[in-house]
Amino acid sequence: QVQFAESGGGLVQPGGSLRLSCVASGSAFRLYAMGWYRQAPGKQRDMVARITSGGDTKYADSVKGRFTIARGNAQNTMSLQMNSLKPEDTAVYYCNRATAWGLVAQGSWGQGTQVTVPS
Repeated sequence: QVQFAESGGGLVQPGGSLRLSCVASGSAFRLYAMGWYRQAPGKQRDMVARITSGGDTKYADSVKGRFTIARGNAQNTMSLQMNSLKPEDTAVYYCNRATAWGLVAQGSWGQGTQVTVPS
């Protein structure tokens, strides 16, 4: 079973930037479409960015133009560069497989990484 570990979160002022990282276990990583998800307190977990095995990307409207997803198949890694951060970006961020846009992955999740943007 593939496992994921996220890192890079923190406290950042509005307008600032963070870069999240994800490391996945398993040799099949390069075959998966992958996504970044986030979950704010009291809200459901939503996909914010997706990247296919071939590198095609898609973003939620709320982050389009500000976030950039990338992957490194040789290292089983994925990143999320987040710029122009807003208080509404505050959430725990997770990486996982992303079979289809908007479809929250099933199976195991990592611990996530907290991103806090104070208002």
